[in-house]
Amino acid sequence: MLIGVPKEIKNNENRVGLTPAGVQELVRRGHRVAVQASAGENSGFTDDDYKAVGAEILPSIEAVYAAAEMIVKVKEPIAPEYPLVRRDQVVFTYFHFASSEPLTRAMVASGAVCCAYETVERADRSLPLLIPMSEVAGRMSTQEGRYFLEKPRGGKGKLLGGVPGVKPAKVFVIGAGVVGTAAARTAAGTGADVTICDISLQRLTYLADVMPKNVKTLMSSEYNIREELKTADLVIGSVLIPGAKAPKLVTRDMLRDMQPGTVMVDVAIDQGGCFETSRPTTHEDPVYYVDGILHYCVANIPGAVPYTSTLALTNATLPYVVQLADKGWRRACRENRELELGLNVVGGKVVYRPVAEAWGLPWEPIEL
Repeated sequence: MLIGVPKEIKNNENRVGLTPAGVQELVRRGHRVAVQASAGENSGFTDDDYKAVGAEILPSIEAVYAAAEMIVKVKEPIAPEYPLVRRDQVVFTYFHFASSEPLTRAMVASGAVCCAYETVERADRSLPLLIPMSEVAGRMSTQEGRYFLEKPRGGKGKLLGGVPGVKPAKVFVIGAGVVGTAAARTAAGTGADVTICDISLQRLTYLADVMPKNVKTLMSSEYNIREELKTADLVIGSVLIPGAKAPKLVTRDMLRDMQPGTVMVDVAIDQGGCFETSRPTTHEDPVYYVDGILHYCVANIPGAVPYTSTLALTNATLPYVVQLADKGWRRACRENRELELGLNVVGGKVVYRPVAEAWGLPWEPIEL
């Protein structure tokens, strides 16, 4: 199979779909890999690095899409890429269809086979291709929130960990999955006063055992969220429903009870955001105010640390890329239920129910 790796063109997206090590494994198995010139440059990988392991370097994104039977990338195609995607071409990437109707309709119209990293799911309900980027995004949500709490950046002017004689800042994390846990642990490491909430008592019991003593657990409810927001300095939203829109757990009216300069980081923005007042931002222009509350809603947070993120992502995706390349998508998905659950749009049909429900489109179960 000929696998194509285009350069990402989303704003400040510096990751790349495959590392040279990943390319080498595919070439070793008899596949051809076409990498767009300079695709890996911002992740620390040169064209020479790719050529050394057998990749073909193509001059443009158009050339990569035109040549490849399967596209492996990081972020969803954006508007300039829509016409490049071909019927029956496999596109393996993060799609987050439930947050973008234009993307969904464009991929339906393309007739491509869209396999989404974020809905590849194991029998235990874990999301193996979302976990590595969730780990990065969780850590960075605290890092970015801490930065924007500084007064020159528009925040309250508080140090997360405080100093002797001065109380630490209060961090409120909504959602105790991979992102929320990483965010809470990172915040706790600075010495902050951290509260993490979730609807799963089992998960909270586990976190109460393993987290540092400056992390408190709280059952998630509208009442508890509203009360915590009143005194929070940094709020991190990390709620996920696989493949579906995120629920709006912080509503506009709740902002009125919050203190001016509070920072809200919505890591769920890829799936529409879990704050009612969230809208996607970029690394170039990451924040905005609503009612005096600073919102950070960058839709590709891990893109700011592309070296770490690209290595972590390829570690997770490569086994699945190998299966798709070795067997073809039909056989690979038939033999691996995890990959089958990754199929969202196939041949002009929406085959993943939450995506169909998000945009009122017909849902047709996949039959392999």
